[in-house]
Amino acid sequence: MFETKYSINSLTVGGILGLIEAGTIAIPEIQRPFVWKRSKVRDLIDSMYNGYPTGYIIRWQSPNVKIKNGGESAGKFLLIDGQQRITALMTSILGIKIIDEDYQERVIKIAFNPMAKDDEERFAVQDQSHIKSSKWIEDISMLFKPEFSQLKFIRKYCEENPDADEDELSKALTKLVAIKNVQVGVVDLGANLNIDEVTEIFVRINSQGKALKEADFAMSKIAADEDLGGNILRKTIDYFCHIAVEPNFYNYIVAKDNQFAESEFATKVKWLANVIDDIYAPDYNDMLRVSFAHKFGRGKLGQLVSLLSGRDFEARDYKSEIKEDSFKLLKEGIENFINEYNFKQFVLAIKSAGFINNKMINSKMTLDFAYILFLMLYESNEVDKAEIKRYVQKWYVMAILTGRYVSSPESWMDKDIREIKAKGFKNYFRELEEAELSDTFWNVGLVQSLETTASNSPYFSAYLAAQVYNGENALFSKSEKISDLINIVGDVHHIFPKEYLKQNGYSDKVKYNQVANYTYLDRPVNIKIGKDSPEKYFKRAFELCDDSELAYGSIRNEEELKENLKTNCIPEDICEYTIDRYEEFLLNRRKMMAKKIEEYYKSL
Repeated sequence: MFETKYSINSLTVGGILGLIEAGTIAIPEIQRPFVWKRSKVRDLIDSMYNGYPTGYIIRWQSPNVKIKNGGESAGKFLLIDGQQRITALMTSILGIKIIDEDYQERVIKIAFNPMAKDDEERFAVQDQSHIKSSKWIEDISMLFKPEFSQLKFIRKYCEENPDADEDELSKALTKLVAIKNVQVGVVDLGANLNIDEVTEIFVRINSQGKALKEADFAMSKIAADEDLGGNILRKTIDYFCHIAVEPNFYNYIVAKDNQFAESEFATKVKWLANVIDDIYAPDYNDMLRVSFAHKFGRGKLGQLVSLLSGRDFEARDYKSEIKEDSFKLLKEGIENFINEYNFKQFVLAIKSAGFINNKMINSKMTLDFAYILFLMLYESNEVDKAEIKRYVQKWYVMAILTGRYVSSPESWMDKDIREIKAKGFKNYFRELEEAELSDTFWNVGLVQSLETTASNSPYFSAYLAAQVYNGENALFSKSEKISDLINIVGDVHHIFPKEYLKQNGYSDKVKYNQVANYTYLDRPVNIKIGKDSPEKYFKRAFELCDDSELAYGSIRNEEELKENLKTNCIPEDICEYTIDRYEEFLLNRRKMMAKKIEEYYKSL
C-alpha cells in the first residue's frame, strides 16, 4: 500500500506567526544569528505586497513518545525550512528582536512609502532619512499592532502631506496589512519519517537543492525541548563555538543573556574567553558530532535526532525514557567537550605533534575524530592516562596520511567506534597500522602521494609537522626554526626557483609548484637567492662555509650545512643537480620526505 510521506497544506502568514507565538511550531533559530541581509527582508515584504509567491515552508512533526503512564505525548512541529523567511516576517511585522551575525540584538525595521509612484522606491530598510520624512512610514510593524487605527493615521498623514490622496493612501495601507492574510504553502512531513527520509524530501522539494545537514535537525530538536534543558544546551553549543573564534564575545553573552548567565554552563565556558588559539575552532557540527559520538558510541549524527525523539531502534517506537536518557547523555557529552582540561589537553596533543598552525589542519572531520578518540580513551581507562595524547597523535597522523575520513567520514567514524568498543583500542589500532601502514605504503604509496602541487595537502602538512616536532631549523639557518617561520613571516621557497624553471622550459605550474620543490626559508635569504639555479647558490653556500662572509643564513661550517640539508630533505650532492636532473631531484626528495614522515610517525 502506498504511504504518503508528506501532505501539502496552506496557512496564512498571520496564522503561522500565531502558531509560533503559541509554541505549536518551534522556531529555535530565532536564538541563532539571522544571516539574511536587511535588504533581503525588504525584498520579501515587497514581493508579498505585490502578490508574488514566496515558496513553501516545511514542518516536521516530532514523533509522539510513550510516557510512563502508558499514554502518549504529542511532538511539536519543527520548522526545518523557511526559518529565515519566517524570522524576517517576525522581526519586520511583529517587531521581534533577532540576533544578527555579530550576535547583537536588533529589530530590522522596514520603511514604507504608501504614495510611491511606479518609478519610486516603495519599501526600504529604515534609516534616518525615513524617520525625518513625512512621506515615509518609518516602521511597518506599527500598522500590524492591534491598537493601530487606520482612520486616525490617514487623517494625520494627510495633514502632514497635503498632496496625498486619501483613497490611494487607504488602499496602500490595506494592501500592506493584508500581507498577514497571504497564503503560504506548508509541507507537513509525517512523524513516522526518519532523518534520512526527511533529508531526502527536503532536497527534492527545495527549489535550490540545498543540502540539509543532520546537525541542523539536531540543533532545532535540542532547542525545542525546553523541558529537558535543550534551549540552554543549544545556546551552550552556539556560544562556545562563537567564543572560540571571538573570545571577547563571552562578556557580551553574560551581559545580554541573563538566562544563560545564570545557568551552570556560563561558568563552564568562561575559561575560553582567555584563550587565543585557532588550531581547533569548532562549529556546531563539530561540537555535536564529538559530543554525540563519544557518549553514544555511534558515528552517524543523523541518529541523534531519532534518539532525542525517544526512538527505540529495536521496538521501532518512541519512549519518553529514551528521550530523557538521550538528553542526559548529550548534556554529558557537551560538558566533556567544553571542559577546560579536556579541550586544552587535546589541542596540546595536536600542537605538540607538530601541527602548530591552522594552515596545517587539512580535515576538520579528522580533527573531530581525534577529539572523539581522546574523550573515549579518557572514559574507558583502557589506556594509561599518560599515554592517551601519544595515541591520539599517532591516530591523527595515521588518519590524515591515509585519508581515512575524507570519503564517507561518518561511516568510517561509526565503524572505528564500534571496532574500538568490540576489540579494544590497542588491538584495533594495531590491526589498522598493519593493514594501512605497510612498508609498501611508506616506500611507494606515500612517495606517490607527495607528487602534488597542493601546499595544503595532508602529506606536506605531515612533513612540516615532522620538522616542527623534531625542532628543525630552516634551510641555511642555525637559529630560525621551521615552527617560527610557519607561524610568523617565513617564505615557502622553490629550491629550483620558479623563474629559473620557467626560463628553462618548465612553464607548467604542475611542474614548478611541486611540494617536493618547497622548503621554508627566512625571507631575506629567499630574496638573496633570487632566480639563481640550485647548482649555483648551493655551491656558493659550500664555498663560503669557512669564510668570514656568509653566503646565506647563519651556517659557517660545512658539516653543519650538510646536516642542515639532510634535515630539510635535500640531497647532499644538490650542487650537481642541473636543470636536466630536475625530475630526478623531485623523486629523490619525495623519497627523503616520505622517510622523514615515517620516522616521525614511529617516534610519536
